[in-house]
Amino acid sequence: MFYTYILYSYSLNKYYIGSCQNIEQRLNDHLNSRSKFTRTAKDWKIKYFETFHTRSEAYQREMQIKKMKSRKYIENLIATKG
Repeated sequence: MFYTYILYSYSLNKYYIGSCQNIEQRLNDHLNSRSKFTRTAKDWKIKYFETFHTRSEAYQREMQIKKMKSRKYIENLIATKG
């Protein structure tokens, strides 16, 4: 399985969107300064994720969400995840 995910940092009040194969390992990478954008905070939490069968599908969804350039869209996704 592959994932598209949204992280949130309370201290920065920012979202981060990414895709990966191992979501727990990727979160650990973000929390341990292995990503330039996320190294500025240590309180990232997974707020939303979707699963896919291929890396390509997960990456395409990541790009679709990023293309929206909308915090409101991201927050709506999180609110409606059920």
